[in-house]
Amino acid sequence: MQVCIKREALGLVISQGRKNKNLTQQQLSNLTGLSRSYIADIEKGRYMPSVTTLVVLATYLQLDLNFLTKMTEIQV
Repeated sequence: MQVCIKREALGLVISQGRKNKNLTQQQLSNLTGLSRSYIADIEKGRYMPSVTTLVVLATYLQLDLNFLTKMTEIQV
């Protein structure tokens, strides 16, 4: 059995974390160095960020990385 992270669910968690911090996508972009459009695409589930990018987002949004991945994983 494999465990995969669902992009759409991950995007929703990241989007909610950003909103909980009262940040716009542009503000998060400025903080992280990621482009605003890339953040938008992650939030919409279009792209799966790398582990490095997940760590950066989790750090700035104060999300526990283990919790983040457990919340969004599916078993296949």
